[in-house]
Amino acid sequence: MINKMQTKYSEEVVPALQKAFNYENVMQIPKIQKVVLNVGMGEAMGNSKILDAAVTDVTTITGQKPVQTKARKSIANFKLREGVVIGVKVTLRGYKMWSFLDRLMNVALPRVRDFRGVSADAFDGRGNYTLGLKDQLIFPEIEYDKIDKLRGMEITIVTTAKNDEESREMLRALGMPFRKES
Repeated sequence: MINKMQTKYSEEVVPALQKAFNYENVMQIPKIQKVVLNVGMGEAMGNSKILDAAVTDVTTITGQKPVQTKARKSIANFKLREGVVIGVKVTLRGYKMWSFLDRLMNVALPRVRDFRGVSADAFDGRGNYTLGLKDQLIFPEIEYDKIDKLRGMEITIVTTAKNDEESREMLRALGMPFRKES
């Protein structure tokens, strides 16, 4: 199955990037490898129902069951012990990745109140982009009446781009609504 975002990438974005950056080989053109969605919850240590609700939300948003993330080391100030579940994450690839990106860029982000675009400075220096969201209600799959608490999440788009400029241009061509710097 091919998604409309994937079709747009192959038919419009690839030729545009090849022309803009003077790539000689098609394999040099940056691609999106995966999308990682992470929900960190420090309050899940004492209450497993919070964790179950987060798993349900992430499964509804992505269509894929998340894995639980555990603390790597103990931190006394945060009352955190090594091995305690502190969040959930899911890695999307292939069709589910393209479908999620399509819904994120065209449906979810425009639903944010007073939305002026996402920051164009959230690149990590290697071409990967991380976007933080304050709540899960911007996704239309989530029903307002069924959530127990607003949970933020972190969405990381991992690309094969060598630098931030190539990645920024690829995401802009795909339709990522970057904020206009003035």
